[in-house]
Amino acid sequence: MTNPSGPGHGRPDPGLSAILSERRQLTNLAYRLLGSLADAEDVVQETYARWYAMSPPQREAIASPGAWLTTVASRICLDLLGSARARRERYVGEWIPEPLPDRTEWTGGRPGAGMADPADRVTLDESVNMAFLVVLDAMTPAERVAFVLHDVFRYSFAEVAEIVGRTPAACRQLATSARRRVRAARRDAVSTARRADTVRAFKQAWEAKDVDALIDLLASDATATGDGGGLVTAALRPVEGAEEVARFFAGRPAAAPGMALLERTVNGQPGLVAQLDGVTVSVMAFEVTGNRIEHIWAVLNPDKLHPWTAG
Repeated sequence: MTNPSGPGHGRPDPGLSAILSERRQLTNLAYRLLGSLADAEDVVQETYARWYAMSPPQREAIASPGAWLTTVASRICLDLLGSARARRERYVGEWIPEPLPDRTEWTGGRPGAGMADPADRVTLDESVNMAFLVVLDAMTPAERVAFVLHDVFRYSFAEVAEIVGRTPAACRQLATSARRRVRAARRDAVSTARRADTVRAFKQAWEAKDVDALIDLLASDATATGDGGGLVTAALRPVEGAEEVARFFAGRPAAAPGMALLERTVNGQPGLVAQLDGVTVSVMAFEVTGNRIEHIWAVLNPDKLHPWTAG
């Protein structure tokens, strides 16, 4: 069986399988850089389009196609991150990274046991949990790219410098600054089973509209952030404080005709998904410290939830 031809050429491309094998790595990288699977896939498509826009001799002259693809994808992401800042200023309400589509139910306190990767495109680890992505989103574009490339994907600072167009010393400083942000936001590790138990208890208290039980599950300085994107109703600013968050959720229906609140894996951790007549209307991620919930992120923007319903 022969490989399919590259676009615009009549002969088989002997390097096609090797080039396409980079797709998963590129998607992993772009998702962490952009916080959006849809945008990440657009970046990968654009990267491949640029590869095939070159003539066969130009492609054959590239010693490491994988390195070339990574460089191009990273530079596209860097440009997008710069323009995203301007778009965020016009965004209605709070912006939360797009949650990875995943229909895995967590049971027995162990989400994701034996699961396939979300949409079979992004590898799960600490660098895709919602708390980590929120910290990444607070970085400058250059910090984010330098940190993700070096600390997550283990590129040398010389390689990072080649990609971002700065000196290795400057890239080292960027990564160091980003690392400080990550350390400042990091909480004590909590077992997956404890996270699951806490989120399940929150679900039960919410369904019962038990304000006192909700307060007991929340850290005193807990915050709840919603992202409706101006398309659906959502709080325009984070709700802060255990009692305020508890009363906010108690005032919102967790169960209604046609509504289902499901235990689902959200970016590798126990989360909740609300569905109305089979359509996902909210995806909730949680940060748990000890046995208390520190942060709740609720994505309600339907543009970010299409993959949770499709298929």
